[in-house]
Amino acid sequence: MDISKNQNNCAFDGDSLNPTERIRRIDRKLVHKGSMLSMYADTIEGQNGHRAIWDFIDHKRAAAVIPVTEDGKILMVKQYRNALDRFTLEIPAGGIEPGEEMIDAAARELEEETGYKSKNLKLMIKVVTAVAFCNEVIDVFLAKDLVKSKQNLDQDEFIDVYACDPYDLRDMIFDLKIQDSKTISAIMAYINLIERRKENGSNIKLNKKEDKT
Repeated sequence: MDISKNQNNCAFDGDSLNPTERIRRIDRKLVHKGSMLSMYADTIEGQNGHRAIWDFIDHKRAAAVIPVTEDGKILMVKQYRNALDRFTLEIPAGGIEPGEEMIDAAARELEEETGYKSKNLKLMIKVVTAVAFCNEVIDVFLAKDLVKSKQNLDQDEFIDVYACDPYDLRDMIFDLKIQDSKTISAIMAYINLIERRKENGSNIKLNKKEDKT
């Protein structure tokens, strides 16, 4: 493959691929339906006509929050994760309810998990958690002007809340103590924002769509 034509151009639009690069889904069969995800066996035809079965997980979208306190710390939640069979330290997050807007889901999860609420939430990044086999997308919001409220946990949720320095969290990432993808992405993006604003002033926007959030 000749990469010379792409060396100075990282522009990419996944919805406008060259027809020769297209891959077709021939069939999709439901294998398992759970409470928050469904698993399918997809029959995929490649560019050369070869067909293969690919696993696909259909997941409802989720929202997450970087809650920043008045003194610049980030509220983190410690909770048990059954898939790993251990506790993890993460940013607050959860699935959306039917008909719920992403920003409203973020505000709800923030209050439910941390006991704080905010009316100042702005979209920071989007994270595709497992791009090879799952369509879950997590919208990560930056929340400021936090107001003390109270936790409202589900009966099967047990969450402790910690206020952590962003740079301490970055150290925990590189010490392999934080491994959750949405949390790593969000913390590193937030630190990048801090550094950019230190260099260029506070008028640096979170992203090109910030004014629409």
